[in-house]
Amino acid sequence: MHNMAICMKLKGHHVTGSDDEINEPSKSRLNKHGLLPEKMGWRQEVIDESIHEVILGMHAREDNPELQKARQLGLKIYSYPEYLYEQSKDKTRVVIGGSHGKTSITAMVLHVLKHCGIDSDYMVGAQLAGFETMVNVTPDAKFIVLEGDEYLASPIDRRPKFHLYRPHIALLSGIAWDHINVFPTFEIYVEQFSKFIELIEPQGFLTYCVEDKVLKSTAEQSGSKITKKPYGIPQHVIRDGTTFLIRDGREIPLLIFGEHNLMNLTGARYVCNQMGVTDDQFDEAIQSFKGAARRLELVLKNGSFNCYKDFAHSPSKLKATTAAVKQQFPNRKVVACMELHTFSSLTAEFLREYNGAMNAADEAYVYFNPHTIAHKKLPPITIEQVREAFARPDIKVSNDSAALMSEFATRNWNNSVLLFMTSGNFDGVDFAEVASGLKVG
Repeated sequence: MHNMAICMKLKGHHVTGSDDEINEPSKSRLNKHGLLPEKMGWRQEVIDESIHEVILGMHAREDNPELQKARQLGLKIYSYPEYLYEQSKDKTRVVIGGSHGKTSITAMVLHVLKHCGIDSDYMVGAQLAGFETMVNVTPDAKFIVLEGDEYLASPIDRRPKFHLYRPHIALLSGIAWDHINVFPTFEIYVEQFSKFIELIEPQGFLTYCVEDKVLKSTAEQSGSKITKKPYGIPQHVIRDGTTFLIRDGREIPLLIFGEHNLMNLTGARYVCNQMGVTDDQFDEAIQSFKGAARRLELVLKNGSFNCYKDFAHSPSKLKATTAAVKQQFPNRKVVACMELHTFSSLTAEFLREYNGAMNAADEAYVYFNPHTIAHKKLPPITIEQVREAFARPDIKVSNDSAALMSEFATRNWNNSVLLFMTSGNFDGVDFAEVASGLKVG
């Protein structure tokens, strides 16, 4: 939302906004562009008939006083995805969806397009190197690349966000049950992806990960009026900590690694092909792709020690990320530390889905903050519940992030990898500062 505000300000619109809490990096970026509210909280007096459009985020509840005032005045109210669609009706819409990998794939596509000089608007879920904002909408770009989240559009629009975009070119990376607060069964969750495929424009294009059996079945049974192209794990080799993509007998060195990233790369290639990028152009461009922020991002490399941070929070992503790191560094001790932060992950019913999710790591830590659980108005969970859910006898569970970082500071990290995984921030932990303070050698 804060990126949309910055985007609209840069386009010359008069923009105001409200929230009850603004954290970093949103706070600093809004302040830089003169968009930080004078006061925190919701106040009806800031809503009047001079406002042409209201964009409603998911953080506001249906009884929000500003929303109520906007409705009383009959103002035009858009959800975030609805507004993006309105701004892109005359463009070729490219939507990257799936339970995991959306941001990485979107970032890959945008990186390649920029390298090839192909102008495109976009909306992506992470700050990308070389891009001013995470949202850009212009009058002239032929394409718009949208990260297609399956969560609800707004408190008053219960449709999944990616149902509103109606893509011409689409990608689905996988289906792994998430957002149980709005999709209470796996079957209901899968149904959202079937409907997404049916909403692809006639004669459109879909590429999907064939390694995901549920997605494969869903894609094969849906979308009779579109072209479909499955993708999987491409041929590759890992040598001295570097992954090389093998194509047409050539080895292409990559800065990213892991089978999930290699699949993401292949899907991104097929999307870019549809946008006019040749395979040779893609291969040249992808070699300099370092990854999206917090998507298996290298925090620090110090001799035989590497530290990474990843946005992983769902059980499937935890499995994929820990396995990727261990595969890349088979002779190092891999210590994985994840934070339970999302609504689903902090729900006792869903916790059992994490069974075995961190088994690829040599050591595993799980952190959760009871305050976060209370803020989400969820019943409390216990350390023992979490330990039982992960079903790993040696797993260490903590609800004190400072104590956890202190414990890491007491050990030697020679010939090790430390992997942080969270959709939060471990209560504001500076990962680079923590990593640089660890003993190596």
